[in-house]
Amino acid sequence: MKAGILTISDKSSRNERIDESGPAVRELLAGIGITVEKYEIIPDEMDLIKLKLISYSDKIKLDIIVTTGGTGVSPRDLTPDATLAVIDREIPGFAEVMRMESFKKTPHALISRAVAGVRGNTLIINLPGSPKGAKENLEIILKTIPHTVSKIQGDPSDCAVQ
Repeated sequence: MKAGILTISDKSSRNERIDESGPAVRELLAGIGITVEKYEIIPDEMDLIKLKLISYSDKIKLDIIVTTGGTGVSPRDLTPDATLAVIDREIPGFAEVMRMESFKKTPHALISRAVAGVRGNTLIINLPGSPKGAKENLEIILKTIPHTVSKIQGDPSDCAVQ
């Protein structure tokens, strides 16, 4: 499977902060055999986020896009809004379980607006911008990603848990 990582951060896009969440996500994805073919750091700009999500899914044809950052309630946190604007279908269970499990570690998990969904044949997942939050949230859903992508792309086999 081919993935893209899109770090959404005003500070990191201006080289005022090193992006540590993107590399953490890359490492976890590699651990389940997913190759990261595209990685970018962009500012919290709604139109740019939408443009990149569309390009990664429709033009580059990535199987998975993982975003980090912009999932909170600050005025510049626009990642979930941009994601909702471009997906065909939402997968609420991903975000629900990430918030539920994160809440066990911090009450701040409740203000996450992260979403997950499908655009065409691509799975899009929003993660927090902090390296710790991104890693912990991705670990929660990591084992479901290969099966989810297979189903999105038309795998007709049953979904029995093994």
